[in-house]
Amino acid sequence: MAKIVILGSAHPLRGGGLATFNERLARAFAEEGHQVTIYTFSLQYPEMLFPGKSQYSDEPAPADLDIRVKVNSVNPINWIKTGREIKKLKPDLLVIRYWLPFMAPCLGTIARIVRKNKHTRIVAIADNIAPHEKRPGDQALTRYFVKNMHGFITMSESVRTDLEKFRVPAANISFCPHPLYDNFGKPLPKQEARKALGVSSEGPLVLFFGFIRDYKGLDLLIESFARPPLRDLPVKLLVAGEFYASPEPYHRLVKDLDLENRIIWHSHFIPNDDVKNYFCAADLVAQPYKSATQSGVTQIAYHFEIPMLVTNVGGLPEMVPHQKVGYVVEPRPKAIAETIGSFFARDIANKFVKGIKEEKKRFSWKNLVNAIFEQSRN
Repeated sequence: MAKIVILGSAHPLRGGGLATFNERLARAFAEEGHQVTIYTFSLQYPEMLFPGKSQYSDEPAPADLDIRVKVNSVNPINWIKTGREIKKLKPDLLVIRYWLPFMAPCLGTIARIVRKNKHTRIVAIADNIAPHEKRPGDQALTRYFVKNMHGFITMSESVRTDLEKFRVPAANISFCPHPLYDNFGKPLPKQEARKALGVSSEGPLVLFFGFIRDYKGLDLLIESFARPPLRDLPVKLLVAGEFYASPEPYHRLVKDLDLENRIIWHSHFIPNDDVKNYFCAADLVAQPYKSATQSGVTQIAYHFEIPMLVTNVGGLPEMVPHQKVGYVVEPRPKAIAETIGSFFARDIANKFVKGIKEEKKRFSWKNLVNAIFEQSRN
């Protein structure tokens, strides 16, 4: 049995990709018989830097997890205190989630202190190395973080390539695909899911799911609904997720294209208990990203066995084999419109569902746990 600390987002921070992933990873370690503690943030982002409405969850804390709310991302004294606390615990393994250069000073300093116990191996799961929204100083901050790790797990080959630019030896990087999000419950009948959402039970429905940021290309998807052949089909778009960008340009685009009757807005934070309703209500999940590494949205779609459309950016094509579980298209409205139109015109969802059932077998949490341990031994 190993003693493991995961350093990253978890309850009382809201669910969403990071917190949901870390809590599910903790359970995967526990299922293997390991002792797991999560160190999460008392302050993740200063309010002035947080783009959403609230960072904190209204849901009860998970009863089965040891979560310690300790880390202040902007307080160096706290970094030192937390680092010393984990150093004294002497875990066999410290797993750190890295997704943003802003977090590099905090997470890198804690890791630097923990390393001094000469016992703990430190492995980073790198969601991003080159951020989607670049700022001055990103490379210097990431370099500081990188040099304090023993090894890395990447969930896309594009992130591996970015890491190699920081002269990380190939032996210190392991690739493991993002596991399935299998913690949102069992699939529901489509009509039941649509009823729960107050969405019409009739007609085809495309889902855009997740926090709305400019790099995710919702504008491209909206524009595609005004182009042939999609504009002439009775397909509606359900947008589910909180705006982390200004909503005005998107609403203006819908109005200018006369699409008010085609777009359904659920632009609020989606709690974990409601996720299944959105995916099970949809016929197709669309991710029209302009840039990407990997995405947890595809892994939810895999779990609920919903065909996908993704754009040919970053690691998305690695996760969605073209014409087997869905489509990979160029990030242009014309290509998106033609492909969605073809999907509904040809009625080939069952073919893709069969491919999804086969493909999803490679996305297991056990594989990720094994990859982390393997990397910790390098």
